[in-house]
Amino acid sequence: MSLLATIAAFVAMLLTGAIAGFFYAWSCSTMLGLDAIDPRHAIEAMQAINRLIVNPVFAPGFFGTPIALLLTSGLFFLARMRTSGLLALLAFLAYAVGAFGVTVVVNVPMNEALGATAIPDDVEAAHRIWQDYSPAWTAWNHLRTAASLSALLLIGLALYVAGRHQAVQAGH
Repeated sequence: MSLLATIAAFVAMLLTGAIAGFFYAWSCSTMLGLDAIDPRHAIEAMQAINRLIVNPVFAPGFFGTPIALLLTSGLFFLARMRTSGLLALLAFLAYAVGAFGVTVVVNVPMNEALGATAIPDDVEAAHRIWQDYSPAWTAWNHLRTAASLSALLLIGLALYVAGRHQAVQAGH
């Protein structure tokens, strides 16, 4: 059982790292780039991205992370690795609330509202639309990034503690 829990933890860590990197990239490059261009183009680009984001490359990281973290927690508890199970559960909660939940409750509705907005020909009108969207969206994305990175740290700690537990069990 501990081998299965360890494998699950590595998968969870891989998925968590992928999605943390995804949110981080939005915070440190994508939104900065979109903020630097003509707001009509920024709106158009964000609308296109939002139409295409749920795809086979994105989905495993976003949707698979909470499943993998929760499964890992359960497997650690079944393997009697309580501390690792608790750390994995905390990783799940950090991601489920701070990244997945924020995405569903805040970012997706903002994306849908922007998607329903006609891109104005007037640059000033587009600038107002983008200013109503980008700073708030980006702030929430910073939270998703922090939550995902926290989850990554916690699942990494769970793996470390599991390794220490197994070493003690083996008499090393």
